[in-house]
Amino acid sequence: MTDQEFSTERCIVRRWREADLPALLAVYGDADAMQWVGAGQPITLDQCVQWLAVTQHNYTRYGYGMFAVELKGSLEVVGFCGLVRPGGQAQPELKYAYHRVHWGQGLATEVAAGLLQHAARRLGLQHVMATAAPENHRSHQVLLKAGMVRGALVNNLDETSTLVFEWRAVG
Repeated sequence: MTDQEFSTERCIVRRWREADLPALLAVYGDADAMQWVGAGQPITLDQCVQWLAVTQHNYTRYGYGMFAVELKGSLEVVGFCGLVRPGGQAQPELKYAYHRVHWGQGLATEVAAGLLQHAARRLGLQHVMATAAPENHRSHQVLLKAGMVRGALVNNLDETSTLVFEWRAVG
């Protein structure tokens, strides 16, 4: 049985494995890469281990979660993408992060678009959201090019704002 979820022109997207922990820490432990994620802080190895367990639970509960992104023809994990439900929210949310050396190559857009197609075709999802900081223009472009639509600007309790993006399945 394969753990591959889908593929794109350049990437294989698969479920997380315990062997992905070093790559997970390399991406999510990078302070520059994490400036736009969550609280803007890198995470520790222990947090990566916990996140792997949560992701395994999400695969069982929802049939999806975060996925590893590998370049075709290589076993190199270049980043991560997936659908999550932070804090138990009802709507699946698209999330992604890539090794800094792979930024600007269009991989995030390519895989996000593939993930949305996968969400409709294989997972039966009709609506997916994403969030980004208003200042994170690169992420806005990724989400728009992937097929999402800019939505509302939401004011958070900590006096920051979050821009919401939405995608709905066609047909």
